[in-house]
Amino acid sequence: MQGNPVISRDEWITARKALLDREKELTRLRDAVNAERLALPWVKVDKTYVFDTPHGKKTLADLFDGRSQLVIYHFMFGPDWEAGCPGCSFLADHLGGALPHLEHHDVTLTMVSRAPLEKLEAYKRRMGWHLPWVSSHDNDFNFDYHVSFRPSEIASGHIFYNYSALPASEGLDELPGLSAFARNEAGEIFHTYSGYARGGEDLLGALMVLDRAPKGRNEKSTLDFVRRHDEYDAAPQVTCCHS
Repeated sequence: MQGNPVISRDEWITARKALLDREKELTRLRDAVNAERLALPWVKVDKTYVFDTPHGKKTLADLFDGRSQLVIYHFMFGPDWEAGCPGCSFLADHLGGALPHLEHHDVTLTMVSRAPLEKLEAYKRRMGWHLPWVSSHDNDFNFDYHVSFRPSEIASGHIFYNYSALPASEGLDELPGLSAFARNEAGEIFHTYSGYARGGEDLLGALMVLDRAPKGRNEKSTLDFVRRHDEYDAAPQVTCCHS
């Protein structure tokens, strides 16, 4: 353990109440940030994107599935990869149970990756997921929303990710993100939000539990303990998402 001091129950209550004040402060700040997120201006989406889905070709409008809101998780799975990213897989493990709640609250959730549909379907079966997952293999969607990067971008030495120019490195052609869209009664689509890097961390319920466990996340680097859920008893952790 980390050597925390051992004190009396009364002393512990005093310390805990001080922390509670900070937790309430964080809750109020989160509420304020959520309000600012909802107040963001929107951008009209005029470009046509066609995705490969288990039910044939579908446009971005089709992905709404009759609802007015669409949330897309940009799952890291490049066209030449043999499996999905372990970190993205960790997040996807959390999403399935939320689907009926979201869908009955006028929100469609789907994952999008550049890998061909047959690879996505095979990996989905391996993971036992029932999440909607479509392929953007033949369109620019992932590039336009700055989660996939062309060889020319990487060769330039910089990529644009999380609203900043970042140093590029060989093999850094996919990164995670989450984007939200709205569709009005006229059928117009608007991009309302995108978040990247650790911006989606609140979706990871397992981390929220670990944050309250005695040893916390117990990691040396972000998510270094995470494996695909069928690999914990098999091989050592592999950090490369291509494996």
